[in-house]
Amino acid sequence: MSSDRTGGSEGSNDEYGEGLGDASEGPRIEFYGGRWLSGLPLAIFVVWAVVQSGVLQVSATSGLVVGMLVALIVGMFFVKGDWKGYANTIFEGMTQPVAATAIVAWLWAGMFADTLQAGQFVGGLVWAANALSVGAALFPAATFILAALLATGIGSGYGTAIAFTTLFFPAGVLLGANPILMFGAILSGAVFGDNLAPVSDTTIVSAVTQDADIGGVVASRFKYAIIAAVFAFAGYVVAGSTMGSPFDVGQNAQSLFVQNSDPLGLVHLVAIGVVIATAVAGRHIVEAISWGIIASVVFNLVFGLSSISDILVFQAPRTSGAAQSLSGLPVVELVDPGSSAVGGSLFTGATGFFPLIVLTLLIVAGAQILVRGGGFAAMQDWLLTRVATSVRRAETTMVLGTAAINSMITINTAAEIAIAPYIARIGERFNINGYRRANILDANSSALGYIFPWGGGVLAGYTAMLGLPDQYDWFTQAMLVNPAQVWPFVFHGWFLFFVFVIAALSGFGLEYVSDRESEEVARV
Repeated sequence: MSSDRTGGSEGSNDEYGEGLGDASEGPRIEFYGGRWLSGLPLAIFVVWAVVQSGVLQVSATSGLVVGMLVALIVGMFFVKGDWKGYANTIFEGMTQPVAATAIVAWLWAGMFADTLQAGQFVGGLVWAANALSVGAALFPAATFILAALLATGIGSGYGTAIAFTTLFFPAGVLLGANPILMFGAILSGAVFGDNLAPVSDTTIVSAVTQDADIGGVVASRFKYAIIAAVFAFAGYVVAGSTMGSPFDVGQNAQSLFVQNSDPLGLVHLVAIGVVIATAVAGRHIVEAISWGIIASVVFNLVFGLSSISDILVFQAPRTSGAAQSLSGLPVVELVDPGSSAVGGSLFTGATGFFPLIVLTLLIVAGAQILVRGGGFAAMQDWLLTRVATSVRRAETTMVLGTAAINSMITINTAAEIAIAPYIARIGERFNINGYRRANILDANSSALGYIFPWGGGVLAGYTAMLGLPDQYDWFTQAMLVNPAQVWPFVFHGWFLFFVFVIAALSGFGLEYVSDRESEEVARV
């Protein structure tokens, strides 16, 4: 987030208050069967996703898009009166800034990752792993640490999932690491950074909505994050030693790839460093990744790691007179009529996420229906009156309530905005400090957004993975990891969730309002 967007709580709340509608506004849509029926579209989508991904082992994002479309249509038949309000709510949800934030991050991160890939960065990683004797057993643990560092620097868990799945995942598979474990390690690193990064949207939203300053929130949550990270790292070391790869890439192919790996590809570590340094300096994530893209393009061309046509090329029909006259340019390539297209890493990096973008917009629309139909308020009221009757039970309810919302609203920032008013309300009732409330809100949103097979972070990484068979002749379709396979191996996500369950039950880290006062709220 840009450091020049400063201000106190009022300005920040205005900005993020334009996310999912506040449940306190009351229902705008009435459903047959009551307010709970407003959750039907999201419930249908979750069932569809479980059947498609878990039962049928079909991981196509486009199939989930159809599932959400069907769910929205079915929900319409349970609306009382005119359907216009329901339809308008779909548009209202799809135009929320929270969806645009995730989409922009994916597009920029996709272009950056594919440009690094075109510049032999994977080859550089394989060369380094071979030179340092980091074998298959330790590669997942090393991947978790490096992914966590990148995600903490750039503040985008989704961007990290995209970049590391594109770059580190094939390197690990080639070296003999278990693909499922590799994907889990990447997602775990994304969880760590999304939860802890000062520039992360989830960090900012959690602080702003709970009237806490970002610096204090990050400092106060470090103890929880590091406990989970230590256990996760140990888990990847142990699992990496016991879980071998079910695929034999072939010693000849592996040796050939290592021999032809170019250590010069590691120059792109500088490009990654540029992104991290720019983001940590407080610049906007779009600006940070843009500088990374520029640096990677320059390195590719200066060091001969790729041609300009590998980055961007216009494949024009040779029958075009204009194309013939421009064919001398390195970005113009003549092809047979009917085969014209635009190609290169910038193109493939951005367009590969179009199905996921559509799915994101539809999911946020479904979340908006839950809010406007009163389902979220009904859930909130039930928890407040029936469950949260003491501090311990209140905090446990906050943890489990956040988890429940994240299981339905799979874009974690959207889920966080939806549940934030409830966390604030119940926390204030029991005098719980804003730092503590923000930590409960953010940790569970960050963790569970990368665990469920239909979660945005999981799908972002999986979408990036789908392009790997076209990039490497040794990478087969069988090596793709179904999102339904990876959820038990997102170790940091699970440990972070259980750290807060234990903290809520035991009182570990509990602070009341009188224990500490927040600084000026959320300078962004």
